Amino acid sequence: MPNTLTFAVAGAEPVTITIERAIIAGWTGRNTDAVNHHIAELEAIGVPPPSAVPLFYRVAAGLVTTDEAMETVDATGSGEAEPLVIDDGKKIYLGLGSDHTDRQLETHSVALSKQICAKPTAPALWAFDEVVSHLDQIAIRSFIRDDENAAWIPYQEGTLASIRPLLELIDASPSAASPSRLEPGTAMMCGTFAVLSGGVRPARFFRMEMTDPVLGRTIEHCYETRTLPVIS
Repeated sequence: MPNTLTFAVAGAEPVTITIERAIIAGWTGRNTDAVNHHIAELEAIGVPPPSAVPLFYRVAAGLVTTDEAMETVDATGSGEAEPLVIDDGKKIYLGLGSDHTDRQLETHSVALSKQICAKPTAPALWAFDEVVSHLDQIAIRSFIRDDENAAWIPYQEGTLASIRPLLELIDASPSAASPSRLEPGTAMMCGTFAVLSGGVRPARFFRMEMTDPVLGRTIEHCYETRTLPVIS
C-alpha cells in the first residue's frame, strides 16, 4: 500500500512524498572483487549466491519508514546502510536508508528476508541535481551497538565510488520511467558496503550517516530493533 512520508530537504522547504513502490537494488558493487567479498560474507551465514548482478527486489512500499524503532519476530536481522533515491514525479532526491534484512530467513529466500523487515530511512533528503556532479565523493558509514550506553562499533564504511553509478542503476531499474528518472513515487535503495570486520551480524541499535564533503553536509539516522516474543 502507498506510504506517505515527510522529509526535510537541505536548502528548501520540506516535501511530503507518497511512496508507491519500493525497490532494493542488490549486488551493485562497482568492483567485482568487492561484490564477491559481500557474496562470500553472506554465504558464510548460509545465504545462497545471487543468480545475476545486479538484482532488483520489490518490497512493499509501506516498509519504508522514518521511525526510530522497528519490531521484528527474532533477533537475527541486521542493517545495511545504503544510498536511497526517491522520485516524487517532480524531482529526484538522494537520501539514506537501511535495507534491514532477516538473516535467518535469508538462507531460505533473499526476497522474503527483505520483505519481512521495515526499511528505516533518514527523514532528510538532498536534491539529486545538487550532488550528481560529485556522487562518487559522498561517503556512507554505519555503526552498531547492543546497549544504549555502549560505545558505537564501526560496522561499514565506503563512498559511492564503490557502487555502480546511481544513474546507471536508475536506468536499469524495472521502475525506470525515462532516462535518469524513476516512476513517480518510487524509492530505491542502491546497494551497500562490506562489513569492516567480524562478519554480518545483528545489533539492537544501528546508526548510519551520509556525508557530502563538497557541500559540507551530513544526513544521519539511528534506529532500534525491538524483538517481539515468539509464541509456539
